Amino acid sequence: MADQGSIRAPSAVPVDDAVLPFEISALDVRGRLTRMGPALDDILMRHDYPAPVGKLLGEAIVLTTLLGSSLKFNGRFILQTQTDGPVSLIVVDFIAPDRLRAYARFDKTRLKPGLSSGELLGHGHLAMTVDQGPDMSRYQGLVALQGGSLEEAAHEYFLRSEQIPTRVRLAVGEELRGGSDGPQHRWRGGGALIQFLPKAPERAKQADLHPGDAPEGSTPHAVEEDDAWTESQSLFATVEDVELIDPDLSGERLLFRLFHERGVRVFPSLPLRASCTCSREAVAGMLASFDPEDRADMVENGKVVVTCEFCSSIYEFTPQEAGVEG
Repeated sequence: MADQGSIRAPSAVPVDDAVLPFEISALDVRGRLTRMGPALDDILMRHDYPAPVGKLLGEAIVLTTLLGSSLKFNGRFILQTQTDGPVSLIVVDFIAPDRLRAYARFDKTRLKPGLSSGELLGHGHLAMTVDQGPDMSRYQGLVALQGGSLEEAAHEYFLRSEQIPTRVRLAVGEELRGGSDGPQHRWRGGGALIQFLPKAPERAKQADLHPGDAPEGSTPHAVEEDDAWTESQSLFATVEDVELIDPDLSGERLLFRLFHERGVRVFPSLPLRASCTCSREAVAGMLASFDPEDRADMVENGKVVVTCEFCSSIYEFTPQEAGVEG
């Protein structure tokens, strides 16, 4: 395995809460591998989500790290779903270079055993927003969610919006380990993304999207897939969920398993951490933006209480501190 031009054996030391960029030059492929442990567990356990909701939100967080970690500036990458399914809203906020926060809204009465991630989401849309700061315009890509998984939605997004041949894998699971205080429950997540980026752009051509109004019997446009990309996908498809979240398997060794025959080069890993941007000052500013009548309606038992949806922090204000007159 090569790193910054050197050749060495893959590190056996697992690194959690990090994105590992890599390259397979022989196949014209670049990618990123995410391994998440304490940071993912911190975000999910703050809300004590039911297991299916936690797993789905975890998948959204892992996907966000794979996409947001490509930002080359100190901005934000926001992934959001709005759907008619039992999990009606997911928001994941990645603040470059390393801060993550997330939450989900769900209807507990609609949660049933055995629902897939696509069934939990239902129908609606997935929005991916790049915010470069107050002086720059936002970029947003939308893709329809039609009962499929987040992996499928990501593939559709890259096909339609970026037109870059891309494959994504996501895995989230619960880890149970024994301890002096009894079994310890922790969330783990992992994911990987590969993209075909040949120097000759015509090698990355894809078939035209169906226009929707083609005459019946029309022959669909077809483009023969590049052999290097075909091989890349075949190798990538062999990765298993347990490998992506295995706490004892390092990311470098996993990449070596997948691509050692072609040679894989890794780059310095990018750390991740769970970190909310809320503060008492920020909440006070938010309250000040409300109409006086709205602020007055928020007073209960002689105080105004605001709970951060992302991290569940609770902020209490007296009516005077919240700007309630009288």
